[in-house]
Amino acid sequence: MSRGMVDWELAVSIGSRIAGEGPSITREDAVAAVAELRADADLSTGLVRDFTGLVADERTAPVLVVDRPGWVQANADGFATILGPVLEKLAAKKGTPSAMALAVGSRVTGAEVGALLGFLAGKVLGQFDPFFDPSGRLLLVAPNIVHVERELGADPHDFRLWVCLHEETHRVQFTAVPWMRDHLFGEMQALAASLEPTHLLDDGFKRIAEALKGGGGPSLIEALGTPEQRAIIDRVTGVMSLLEGHADVVMDGVGPRVIPSVAQIRRSFDQRRKGVGTLDRILRRLLGLDAKMAQYRDGAAFVRHVVGKVGMAEFNAVWDRPENLPSKAEITDPSAWVTRVL
Repeated sequence: MSRGMVDWELAVSIGSRIAGEGPSITREDAVAAVAELRADADLSTGLVRDFTGLVADERTAPVLVVDRPGWVQANADGFATILGPVLEKLAAKKGTPSAMALAVGSRVTGAEVGALLGFLAGKVLGQFDPFFDPSGRLLLVAPNIVHVERELGADPHDFRLWVCLHEETHRVQFTAVPWMRDHLFGEMQALAASLEPTHLLDDGFKRIAEALKGGGGPSLIEALGTPEQRAIIDRVTGVMSLLEGHADVVMDGVGPRVIPSVAQIRRSFDQRRKGVGTLDRILRRLLGLDAKMAQYRDGAAFVRHVVGKVGMAEFNAVWDRPENLPSKAEITDPSAWVTRVL
């Protein structure tokens, strides 16, 4: 029943069409890029371990170099995993719909999910999927990496290793910290279970209209939050800010030793993160991607402050237990976290 409530095949089909194939590249160059990304991911494991002190077994999670449709498929699978139990509860609460209602509803929802995935598939360079059994998987989106390195005028070898350092840090975070996956999965399920589909649609349409008119205000997710949902979102924001900021600190900390042009890459990439074009900025705001950029910035500032004050070994207490994770408020007040935890 749960899979029938969302037409995942339609979502993948629409998402893949919207995403497109990416930049033009010869077969020889494509094969070389794939091989280099795989090698850079393997090289990054030891570099991340030496810098952070976090020890994760090598090759516990597979490295997949994918195209845009491959990323869409992987994330549709991930959504199905996270939402499966929630959709089953929803189906039990609402009762069994008619075959016609189920077919229409699943296709509408599938189209909406597909449009979202299609937009994001052209933006994402890499991603660690912690919910893929048994130990997650690392996805590197080759067409997007090639596109961005060309757009920035970056040295391809330097840029590919830089991206791999960031994404490999996420692999280490989840495989060296065994409770992290279940903790984040539980938070995601709690948030999904709290959503009311009717309110989601009504408020969602209002937010879309406001965004298209150029209005300000919170993102779609922020606008929909009940007190319970906002509490979950605040906890998840704290975790994600930590994970993303920590990865940024690692890639920039390791970078100067192995990536000659790392400073130039960082300057160009930060400028690119601001988004290009009116539609892109609207969609980023609507989907909360502006908040995602803030996670990188604020999380990195948190990690640098704490490490600068107590050192990396003491900072790593953050990975000891869920209670040691920073709250959203502590991300912007790292001294408060140091006082509470250390």
